[in-house]
This record gives sequence, structure tokens and C-alpha cells, in this order.
Amino acid sequence: MLDLARLQALRAVQTFGTVTAAAGALHITPSAVSQHIAKLERETRATLVEKDGRRLRLTEAGRVLAEHAGLVLAAVEEAEAALAAHQETVSGRLNISSFPTACRGLLPHALRRLAADHPALEPTLLETDRESSFAGILRGIVDVALIDEWLEIPVTYPPGIASVELGLDVGDLIVPVGHPLAHGPGPVTLDEVRDERWIGSTPGTVCHEWLLRMLPGLRPAILVNEFETQLTFVAEGLGVAFIPRLARTALPVGVVARPVAPEAARRVSVAWRAAASTRPAIGATVEALRESWQMRHTPAALPEWGSDLDVVHVV
Repeated sequence: MLDLARLQALRAVQTFGTVTAAAGALHITPSAVSQHIAKLERETRATLVEKDGRRLRLTEAGRVLAEHAGLVLAAVEEAEAALAAHQETVSGRLNISSFPTACRGLLPHALRRLAADHPALEPTLLETDRESSFAGILRGIVDVALIDEWLEIPVTYPPGIASVELGLDVGDLIVPVGHPLAHGPGPVTLDEVRDERWIGSTPGTVCHEWLLRMLPGLRPAILVNEFETQLTFVAEGLGVAFIPRLARTALPVGVVARPVAPEAARRVSVAWRAAASTRPAIGATVEALRESWQMRHTPAALPEWGSDLDVVHVV
């Protein structure tokens, strides 16, 4: 019978391309990964990996075995989740990843809630971008991820990932208190500030892509990812910015937030491996995140949370 740890090592090598990277993902030593692969090759009597420069790639036999290994490991995870659900235990290690503003706006309360209600659970948190979160879920490194997507730039979820929406995070135009638009009636259109000096996120980020899609040809003068820093620049009269409400707890002195028309918002969702949907720790974490969201938004805007995951998206 093929050993599960060896199959995991093969999948990790396929995913990461080097023994060192695979070892880091599996939290074992590089020599242990090499031993697992060597033993697997002896068991199967086939060459499964070969060198490709400084990296490793799977042979045709290795790819066939890795594909089936993925199915086997997913089945094992489903069995573990079902057993945990049967025992109704919320315990063990749980790796969470999140985009930066949700780290600040949602996770402090959620992690406190989990610590109070489920002391046997050991959550960890990594701040990262959406694509890294998806990759982490698929590789088994991340258990739960917070995902953001601007409505104008829909996200395609990879196969095997389930998700539930928390709600919409509305963004506002942030201007200095002395700006002509700071106290005008009604919402502001982005066209009204197209020619302003803009402060935005760096290229490659979701917020940068959204801003350029809404205002084609825009070239922000100041590029910083930290929204608190953007607010500081606006307060100094150095430009205007578009900042989601989840990214701020209070506005500093010297700035005004103006609503934008049409309303600009991004969808915030929680994602996890579909095979782990019955794991109690997943449900407890989503419940804590929903509670945290409700604390920052109108409670009536969200449906009641049941005992089962109300999944709205599964691929």
C-alpha cells in the first residue's frame, strides 16, 4: 500500500518544484522529502522525478501518480473532516490567510472569538494576496482564506474551492478637508476628480487594477499599499485617494470621506477546500468572521448563521 506521507511529498514536489520548497510547505526537512520520493520510486518501481536545471519535474509516471495522489489525499481530508464533525471537536491547527485590510478590520475580533470559544484550536494568520491564498488552499497550506474582489473585476475560483460571501465593502473618495468637493451635496463621480493628483496602491494589487479600470489612463503620483499611509498623505493635502471602509476605523484630522456614484464596492468572501467543508473548525472560523463583519456593518444586511456552512460557491 502506498504511504500517504510519500504521496504528499510527491505532490509538494510537483507544486513547488524543489525539495527545499516542498519541505518548507510540509514542515519537514529536505532530506525527509528526498527519502519519501526515493522510497516511493522503489515501491512503484518507476522513476517519478527528474532534474530540470535547479528544479525537479515529474516524469510521465510521476504525473500519473501525483494526479491520483491528489484524489486520495482529498478523500482522506474528507474522511478526517467527517470524523471531526462526528466528534464535534473544534481543535487542531488552522491556517488562515487574508488580504491586508481584512487582517486589520476583521481578524482581530474573529481570532479573539475563536480563542475564547475554542481554546483547543490553534489558528495561525498570514497576510497575503488573493492568488497566494488560492494557491495555499489548493496545496493544503491554507485552511481558510479571506478573498476580496471588485465587482467590476470578477474572480474565477479554482476547482475544489468552496466559498461564502460576507458582504460588500464600499469605498469612498477621500479628500483633504479644504478640497472643493469636501462638503458638496450628494455623492461624487470619479470623473469629477479624474484630473486630481491621485494617491493609490502599487501596480499588481487588486486596488490598483480597479482604480485604473475605473479611470483608464490614470497615473497616480504616490503609490503606497498601506491605506493608513494614504490617509496621511491626503491629510497633508498631497492628493486624493479611494479607500474601502473596511480599511479604516476612523478618519484622521484633515480629511473627509465622500460617497461615490455609482457606488463602488468589493465583495469579501471566505474560502476553503470543499473537501474540508464538514470540519467543525472551518465552520467555527467562518462564524467568527461573520460576527466580526456584522460588528462593522449593519447586522440586518446579513442572513442568520446556521449550524451548517451556507455555501454560495463551490467549484
